[in-house]
Amino acid sequence: MDIDDDVITNHPSELVSVDISNGKKVIINRPNKLNCLNYQVIVQLLKMFEVYENDPTIKFLMLKGNGRAFCSGGDITSLMMLTSAGHWSFGANFFRKQYTLDYLLGTYKKPLIALLDGIVMGGGAGLSMNATFRIVTENTIFAMPEASIGSVPDVGSSNFLSRLPGHFGEYVALTGVRLNGIEMVKCGLATHFILSKNLSSLENALSMMTSSNAGSLTKISEIIKNFELGRSNKLEKTNSRLEMINECFSREDVENILSSLENLAACKHEKWIIDAIKSIKHASPLCLKLALKLIREGRHKKLEQCLACEHLVVSHLLRRTVNDDFYEGPRAMIIDKDKKPQWSPSKLHLVNEEMVSKCFSTIDDEDWQPLKLFARENLKQFMMSRI
Repeated sequence: MDIDDDVITNHPSELVSVDISNGKKVIINRPNKLNCLNYQVIVQLLKMFEVYENDPTIKFLMLKGNGRAFCSGGDITSLMMLTSAGHWSFGANFFRKQYTLDYLLGTYKKPLIALLDGIVMGGGAGLSMNATFRIVTENTIFAMPEASIGSVPDVGSSNFLSRLPGHFGEYVALTGVRLNGIEMVKCGLATHFILSKNLSSLENALSMMTSSNAGSLTKISEIIKNFELGRSNKLEKTNSRLEMINECFSREDVENILSSLENLAACKHEKWIIDAIKSIKHASPLCLKLALKLIREGRHKKLEQCLACEHLVVSHLLRRTVNDDFYEGPRAMIIDKDKKPQWSPSKLHLVNEEMVSKCFSTIDDEDWQPLKLFARENLKQFMMSRI
């Protein structure tokens, strides 16, 4: 892809800025765009984290966003302009670079602390959900809304969502449900809940660590726990909802999941059930079926395998192997904003197995390259659910 890489700089007006201490504080700096990721931001972050991983003077890293979002996802407008101006593989190259960054952060050899004080969606989840420490606040809003705009939950989500308790991952992927910070901690997407007003003090405390213990997971964990808000033990309602989610989202296919939700709605008049039904009915039928297959298969795959499979599926969406949903979603939801995407096929039962299989098949095109990631050992172990 013929795009010039921005030069990495510490100037605050740049797309990515850094603060130096025993560790480094990396700040995504596109507040007016809710810190969404364009190609230049991805390249800067990738270069930075590659350098910092091999710098012996840097013991740990913090990653945060400037403004009211950590990162709202990929810059869809930029991506649409990119693919419209050239070959569809330009978009596939964009995602290859993004997933390479996600994989580096997901297997990072130094403690990585993601400070999620605001919106975390799509590509923002790819940057943060495999961090060693994932700190949320009362301002945090998490979602993977890709199916509603003609794509699939990606950036490694078939790995981290599939490892949530029961079938909660299918629920998040198919409905695009918005989770708050407390809900993220309970299901395992986040490791700690801290009030937003205390984040600056936490950052200062982490920066004050001596160089001898700055890379210690135990020491970092102790400092974070000093700022952590007490956890509620009132989980009965959460557990009850998880049982219903498991009952519905464990079904064999999306049609049966939707039918199960509709049956549940007939006897349980709860808002989350109605919202889930509406979301599924509004999303791309093809992308819903692709998302379900990715999550189910992701339970048995490593992160690098999940990312490679997601890249293959997204590449098929980009090249219009089955339909134009990848382009129709952004048109309706972001560009024209009529909020009425014309999906094709328009109904779940019209999406057959052959359509789904095509999106998982090898692409024979000299302009396309599969995503190849090599196994790396890392510090992180996925935080288990508290529910």
